[in-house]
Amino acid sequence: MSHPDYRMNLRPLGTPRGVSSVAGPHDIGASPGDKKSKNKSTRGKKKSIFETYMSKEDVSEGLKRGTLIQGVLRINPKKFHEAFIPSPDGDRDIFIDGVVARNRALNGDLVVVKLLPEEQWKVVKPESNDKETEAAYESDIPEELCGHHLPQQSLKSYNDSPDVIVEAQFDGSDSEDGHGITQNVLVDGVKKLSVCVSEKGREDGDAPVTKDETTCISQDTRALPEKSLQRSAKVVYILEKKHSRAATGFLKLLADKNSELFRKYALFSPSDHRVPRIYVPLKDCPQDFVARPKDYANTLFICRIVDWKEDCNFALGQLAKSLGQAGEIEPETEGILTEYGVDFSDFSSEVLECLPQGLPWTIPPEEFSKRRDLRKDCIFTIDPSTARDLDDALSCKPLADGNFEVGVHIADVSYFVPEGSDLDKVAAERATSVYLVQKVVPMLPRLLCEELCSLNPMSDKLTFSVIWTLTPEGKILDEWFGRTIICSCTKLSYEHAQSMIESPTEKIPAKELPPISPEHSSEEVHQAVLNLHGIAKQLRQQRFVDGALRLDQLKLAFTLDHETGLPQGCHIYEYRDSNKLVEEFMLLANMAVAHKIHRAFPEQALLRRHPPPQTRMLSDLVEFCDQMGLLVDFSSAGALNKSLTQTFGDDKYSLARKEVLTNMCSRPMQMALYFCSGLLQDPAQFRHYALNVPLYTHFTSPIRRFADVLVHRLLAAALGYRERLDMAPDTLQKQADHCNDRRMASKRVQELSTSLFFAVLVKESGPLESEAMVMGVLNQAFDVLVLRYGVQKRIYCNALALRSHHFQKVGKKPELTLVWEPEDMEQEPARQVITIFSLVEVVLQAESTALKYSAILKRPGTQGHLGPEKEEEEEEESDGEPEDSSTS
Repeated sequence: MSHPDYRMNLRPLGTPRGVSSVAGPHDIGASPGDKKSKNKSTRGKKKSIFETYMSKEDVSEGLKRGTLIQGVLRINPKKFHEAFIPSPDGDRDIFIDGVVARNRALNGDLVVVKLLPEEQWKVVKPESNDKETEAAYESDIPEELCGHHLPQQSLKSYNDSPDVIVEAQFDGSDSEDGHGITQNVLVDGVKKLSVCVSEKGREDGDAPVTKDETTCISQDTRALPEKSLQRSAKVVYILEKKHSRAATGFLKLLADKNSELFRKYALFSPSDHRVPRIYVPLKDCPQDFVARPKDYANTLFICRIVDWKEDCNFALGQLAKSLGQAGEIEPETEGILTEYGVDFSDFSSEVLECLPQGLPWTIPPEEFSKRRDLRKDCIFTIDPSTARDLDDALSCKPLADGNFEVGVHIADVSYFVPEGSDLDKVAAERATSVYLVQKVVPMLPRLLCEELCSLNPMSDKLTFSVIWTLTPEGKILDEWFGRTIICSCTKLSYEHAQSMIESPTEKIPAKELPPISPEHSSEEVHQAVLNLHGIAKQLRQQRFVDGALRLDQLKLAFTLDHETGLPQGCHIYEYRDSNKLVEEFMLLANMAVAHKIHRAFPEQALLRRHPPPQTRMLSDLVEFCDQMGLLVDFSSAGALNKSLTQTFGDDKYSLARKEVLTNMCSRPMQMALYFCSGLLQDPAQFRHYALNVPLYTHFTSPIRRFADVLVHRLLAAALGYRERLDMAPDTLQKQADHCNDRRMASKRVQELSTSLFFAVLVKESGPLESEAMVMGVLNQAFDVLVLRYGVQKRIYCNALALRSHHFQKVGKKPELTLVWEPEDMEQEPARQVITIFSLVEVVLQAESTALKYSAILKRPGTQGHLGPEKEEEEEEESDGEPEDSSTS
């Protein structure tokens, strides 16, 4: 299986390069990958830059004995010489300093590291203010934390996001402006220990490492208190190359025209600074590239790394293809998909031959005898208006005793995907559909996604149903699972369902509704939606009473120009009662199926767990809230949810502050993971932290997630429809791991697609103005959450028209005072105090390079807004008030 990097970020193009490695600028003695140097006296003596990897045997022995540690490598997108792997004990991440220590591993690879001696550990200074220790985090919110069925242009479900971020929003780790998901907001700064080698700039000589970022500390570190040291390590082996080894970027001629290499190779500069520079054979390059390199300055290429020798700073690669002009949506999109290893090729003829050939297809008569026939029931779908792959339908029948028969009906995808077939293999490999702003890369051929399996209205469909008898309060009295046949009577959009919820007593005019089949009236559908809404409200309320957590974050949706495909505008997606209604019943079905398959196959159930937050990052956050005088209880998911919903008022300032805090709380969150129940001994580890339930799985979206297809097969076996699944627990676990990897990749791709469209919007329609709230304060810069667009940006003092700026700590709180140059000489310079939770006005503007945009602060007084004095009053008044916030 190809394992893509799932944490790469599409970097804005043309930004200054960071440092390639600590080995100095000229690594051009021999041709890359060729030990024979022309100069005989140096032959065989070429100094290795990287260490030879350990042997497989030594690695497995070291892992057994605990002298080596394995983990997924994360490279800080903002300071690419910093990398981390998670600590197995959940404590502070293990730090890997510099390219040499990383030993040719790329972002997302599963690596084995060896701890360095203690005197080489990183010193974390508690009182300096630039703490970005774990800045390499791209936070990961499972969709259960942030809502199902979110927006997409022509697509369903912006579903899934950074582990506790989400769907369509950015995690802001665009290093163009040094932003990363930074931890500086939490506490305070880092000085690096040992490695006193100066990191030379890459060949285009740039990005000097500033003094305060990298200092050599000679004092005896053992005298320091223990918590101020962060364990440091070096990579000794790559267990699994999960990074795709593909990158997008630009071609340049080598700097040294007289070198032997100049005649053989060009230099490929990846847009993502976490990927090394790559030597590319000139014969791969366009014919006139050497003669006219400037003609290609803005052409985006894809390059694959084929080798990276121990004695070479740069990797050796193959040019895969030319994508087109940088900054254009389609070339950039293709680049994102390729970097993340997303297979967007057409389905092969072998795969398409697995589909029913005689069209139009009708349900074979024998299925009617094997299934419960629900075609006469009032069943309908609720989806985004543009969705074409309809996985799930709902029904709600009132019973004579005042209770309800509620059904969740899911497309029976496994009927069309024979185990072991070419179709099954390609679906298992793709593992998920990938949703971009402008299109979807489907897991299954469109004939299945949009016709045979999609629960389109007024046509008979095969489904797998969970049907409950529920009280109006949502208490389960009875539960039934089985294969069914339905005929959906209408395709409602979230807007249709919302208008029904908001007009409980008025008849909705027929012209405002989609067509409804003659067997059912609009009143019947309206009443069913109202009944479902009533039950969903009760279920939701009970879930939060029982300790569930939700971290809703701002998510962007775009309006696109039909002709050009360019973004015309964007808005924050509103998550409303109709979304919540669908979500509650999908959660209920997923939990019910999890219990059913685990009871039937305790060793072989495919479940989904969500580990609790990372302890070290959580304790940093606790400390931060403490410093800011915020009463936030982190003792459990439910306690945190209660804090977030009750600490804040519902005025604009309080809601913005809640938004920032929600964002911070997302950072320690871990990814939710599929796993095989037979391979985890401790049932406590099965738990889903955010939902606060013992067992959970994914059953409700088999058209777009392969995990759900496997769960359908397990459920069918549990109900005696078929024989047991012929998969050993460790085989199932391998498939679960692959689903986790692909899911993560698809989430990153989705975020990058959103970032791409937003950058194009700023370029086409900017500059864009918005209020923003300060999330973190550093010596020379501060981070803001731009409230209108949900993006995070770093604002640098040196980009503002300031006379001076001054950083200080007031108590434990960092504060940056800006003194603005007056616009005319008569005026006094305006002073502006920036602290965490200040509300400021910002302007997002495109920069000269293709897709780079930056934020600058609007000069105070140019428009009325909460000024510094007003801000402080507001902050005091609303600090910690236990009002119930009106947003969920």
